[in-house]
Amino acid sequence: MRIVLLGAPGSGKGTQTDAIIARYGVATVATGDLLRAEVAAGTELGRRAKPYMDAGELAPFDIVLGMIENGLKTLAQTNPKGFMMDGFPRDLAQAEALDGLLTRIGQPLDIVLFFEVDYEEIVKRLLGRGRADDNEETIRNRLRVYEEKTAPLIDYYTRKGLLRQVKGTGSIEEISQRIQAALDAVA
Repeated sequence: MRIVLLGAPGSGKGTQTDAIIARYGVATVATGDLLRAEVAAGTELGRRAKPYMDAGELAPFDIVLGMIENGLKTLAQTNPKGFMMDGFPRDLAQAEALDGLLTRIGQPLDIVLFFEVDYEEIVKRLLGRGRADDNEETIRNRLRVYEEKTAPLIDYYTRKGLLRQVKGTGSIEEISQRIQAALDAVA
């Protein structure tokens, strides 16, 4: 099963990740982990990414996409149960590039789970975490960026017939049951 998790910061994606992995045996594809692994291995992509990472900047998209491709090819061999992506794609251009990549390697998405949570609930959740960077102004700015860049993916994946909305409020167990129902329907 090949899954993308989509939702605003604080919508509960991270909270549900372990349960999805445990139930379906999928591997998580985290771009940060892929970047660090390529740098540690001294690959061509890693050498190209290292100066950006050392400077605290984002690696260019072509480098990140190359690393995702390498990671997914490796996963296809080591974990036939599939993968789950959280935090990528972040915008329409990335979604289109990911689709092209997945088609090229014969690993098209099965489902995109969209965690639907009211923004006021998200603000309350994130303020409750107590992190230094979780003040109301910063949280609302992150939500504005999400709305501008990532929210258009909801329409994109709906048109492709891949989007399943999951109500992201209630107990962790209730949300987990909704996710399980959506995933079981495509498994």
